[in-house]
Amino acid sequence: MESVQDIYRVTARFPKEEVYALTNQMRRAAVSIPSNIAEGAGRNGQKEFLQFLSIARGSLSELETQIIISDNLGYFSVNKILLDKVDKVFRLLAGLINSLRREIDNK
Repeated sequence: MESVQDIYRVTARFPKEEVYALTNQMRRAAVSIPSNIAEGAGRNGQKEFLQFLSIARGSLSELETQIIISDNLGYFSVNKILLDKVDKVFRLLAGLINSLRREIDNK
């Protein structure tokens, strides 16, 4: 959730011509991450939860790429902080995914 707020703050300073392009893409990817985690957690079983965690991880990868693109275009300079947060979320998701897979395999 914190990363969503960070992305909204950062993209608010992007050039106006990016409103319907990179700004929109980054915001949608950022919102998709916690949304898919929440939706998966609300589903009936661990396999469904695992599927939504995988989708969240895909959105996180998309966001990471967009942060790098934005930095390469010179739109902001806090990419190191954001990329560190992305890395932390990757690790957390990987841990949760691995834990769920172990539980599913042991059933």
